[in-house]
Amino acid sequence: MDISIGQGLVAIAAALAVMTGVFSSLGQGIAAGKAVEAVGKNPEAANEIRSMLILGCGVAETCAIYGLLISFILLFVFGR
Repeated sequence: MDISIGQGLVAIAAALAVMTGVFSSLGQGIAAGKAVEAVGKNPEAANEIRSMLILGCGVAETCAIYGLLISFILLFVFGR
């Protein structure tokens, strides 16, 4: 196995980029919990809370997808 230091650093950078998915899922879980609490306190506003939750989770998931895309670019373009 002849792996250079540069390839190792690219692998570490790709792993850090994938970590955005972990933090994104934590944020989505917290947001979903707060939305459930809000619906429990005010059931009449469930539709508005649901739409804001879906919008917020979509934005958070976009960040995770960008992290995955960056890790693929790092591995397949710079990792050679």
